[in-house]
Amino acid sequence: MLSSQLKFPCAKKLSHSPYKYTEFILAKSTTNTITIMSCLLQLLSFFLIISSAASIQTPKHYVVYMGSSAGETAESDHLQLLSTVIPREERERISITNHYNHALRGFSAMLTDDEASELSGRNGVVSVFPDSILQLHTTRSWDFLDDNSNPKLNHGSYLPHKSTYDVIIGMIDTGIWAESPSFKDEGMGEIPKRWKGVCMEGPDFKKSDCNRKLIGARYYNVMHASNGNNTTQMRVDKSPRDTVGHGTHTASIAAGAIVANASYHGLAQGTARGGSPFFRIAAYKVCSEDGCPGSTILKAIDDAVKDGVDIISISIGTSAFLQPNFLKDPIAIGAFHAEQMGVMVACSGGNEGPDPFTVTNAAPWIFTVAASNIDRGFHSKVLLGNGRIFQGSAINFSNLTRTETYPLAYGKDIAAKYSPIPEARSCYPGSLDPEKVKGKIIVCFDGFPVVSRTIKKLVAEDAKAKGLILINENDESAPFDSGPFPFTEVGTTIGYKILKYINSNKNPSAIILPTVEIPGIKPAPVVAYFSSRGPSVLTENILKPDIMAPGVAILGAITPKDEEESASDGVKPGGYALESGTSMACPHVTGASALVKSVHPKWTSSMIRSALMTTATVYDNMRKPVTNGSASFATPHEMGVGEISPVKALNPGLVFETTTEDYLRFLCYNGSPEKTIRSMSKTKFKCPTKSSDDLISNINYPSISISKLEKSIGFLTIKRSVTNVGHPNVTYTSTVQAPMGMKVKVIPKKITFLENVKRVSFKVLFDGSEASSGYNFGSITWSAAQYSVRTVFAVNVE
Repeated sequence: MLSSQLKFPCAKKLSHSPYKYTEFILAKSTTNTITIMSCLLQLLSFFLIISSAASIQTPKHYVVYMGSSAGETAESDHLQLLSTVIPREERERISITNHYNHALRGFSAMLTDDEASELSGRNGVVSVFPDSILQLHTTRSWDFLDDNSNPKLNHGSYLPHKSTYDVIIGMIDTGIWAESPSFKDEGMGEIPKRWKGVCMEGPDFKKSDCNRKLIGARYYNVMHASNGNNTTQMRVDKSPRDTVGHGTHTASIAAGAIVANASYHGLAQGTARGGSPFFRIAAYKVCSEDGCPGSTILKAIDDAVKDGVDIISISIGTSAFLQPNFLKDPIAIGAFHAEQMGVMVACSGGNEGPDPFTVTNAAPWIFTVAASNIDRGFHSKVLLGNGRIFQGSAINFSNLTRTETYPLAYGKDIAAKYSPIPEARSCYPGSLDPEKVKGKIIVCFDGFPVVSRTIKKLVAEDAKAKGLILINENDESAPFDSGPFPFTEVGTTIGYKILKYINSNKNPSAIILPTVEIPGIKPAPVVAYFSSRGPSVLTENILKPDIMAPGVAILGAITPKDEEESASDGVKPGGYALESGTSMACPHVTGASALVKSVHPKWTSSMIRSALMTTATVYDNMRKPVTNGSASFATPHEMGVGEISPVKALNPGLVFETTTEDYLRFLCYNGSPEKTIRSMSKTKFKCPTKSSDDLISNINYPSISISKLEKSIGFLTIKRSVTNVGHPNVTYTSTVQAPMGMKVKVIPKKITFLENVKRVSFKVLFDGSEASSGYNFGSITWSAAQYSVRTVFAVNVE
């Protein structure tokens, strides 16, 4: 703000830069000492002004987290606390934005940095942190899961009957479009009496929009600080209605009703459904187009637990490189208290792959989900003027045909004057000459990751191009939906063949054909290229992500607004669209968890998670190990323990129960003070005398991760316990699949369960003295009769 109001002859704006900042330079003309000194004095004055402005603190939105709730806390108590840090002359600021008083205790309010710092030292306050803006992590998929886990299964045969336990799913997202056929309530019974939620009204949403399927809907007023200087108040529409489309799509994946002949412009045609048509949905609108304030997400989690949901689904997160610690992460805090009160929380793991250490929502009490493809592709062919045909990936509904081709040009050959070649070859905004682009199909590389495919498409459209061929140097991505604009994406091998054709022909030409659906793609599943990878930057001693589910080109319900934007080709989409992201993978796991809950209503969240993790598959539809986008075998840091197999999880045999005490010990080992942990749990819990990060590997988790195994120490012992949920009298035998050079022993090799013996402990010993340095992966499987219980391990040998 200040820099734009001050004039400096020694400064210049970088006109070609996409970023709005000023770079100070000593111009070529400033060669004499007087001019240089003048410039330096100007710079010094500038920084003094900035420093002076920074000393005047502007209130920002903060979350004040006060631990576990011990019953209803009066808002007046929090107002009294605020009055002790906010000056009397500013008493108008003594107000609460969000009040947390059910699953957890605390509030959010406008505070200066000094006031927040003072509050953080008060008794009963666990943490105080700025309200961050989180982002959304943006059918055949359920049938594919059935097929891949059990090829002999009749689709839908394991859907829970409406007389089974009524599972209520809380969708914390962008709201919901109640009129979608996916939320019809035909055949559903009365709403469970335990439901305590509400259906909030708005100008465009009535109580009658809720029904026996969509049993609750809430919205929230959003307020957050912008740019750290000026406080900007942003309000979500005062209605639960979804104006973004994301929440409607994810809700239909998790628990949508059966809808026949659903499709997107005729693509992916078939029966759309969620995990079961009889699951209930409660929608909590916490996001707008501008993002999702963490304080509001925390309030929604608190409300959802109070309302009576069984499972919470959150397809939202922060950047991997901006992750706060667990006690300053609103999703981690809310999920911890939801878990304490028996409510499972499933979250998307993020879309920042394929780099390692990018997974988010990685607390051990969160079910963290990676994304994969299913056995269906969407291809758009490129027909060159010489007759050669290449297959690309895209979702486009262009009206181009084989009868007419258009001039073909490479981005760098049609660059605007003075545009850098790297920018022009990548369709960078402002880098192309519109006169040279007009009427041509252009070829660009997918360089500059900050410039999305959407922007590149708009660059081509605005310049009146006839189409865009994008060369993806990573060779793998989710199909991009370009609507009616001719678009396709190819890998480098095909891309360089197209460029060779351009360079060897005086008048190259091409045509991009509309998308066709390709069923029966093999291999599938494959780890999605964009899916965030582990290990977690916060701790490597918990394996994350936990599990993988379909998240590429998934059919789901959309809002009419989305229909209008995508129907410019004159074809009505039919209320459904194809979307990709771990946002789409998460509700698959939510639906699968609800399926298990419906059959085993007394199981805890950790038992349900264990059932899904230990029965997951690591094989694709070719019966070969699952691969990643580079055709290499996928590791647990990419896919977790594997792809969900919902039907197998209904009868897992054994489960790993991770208790609240396990999570409290995790916090001790992770460095949280004992006093803080007691506030979080409302107990007199004592941290173990020895507390270090490496001990996290010993909490009773369904997978094993060891961040550091020194070659010189010999065997390292890890402990686990399993609970029998299968036949009462049974003996399990262990088998180990270990990487070359690593010694892995299980003690005892056999475990026996009797009528009065439900829980048994065992040890796993790891010796990496002869193993390769770096992460080594393998598994331990307990087998008995029809049961096969698989535990994946990841061990970093140093």
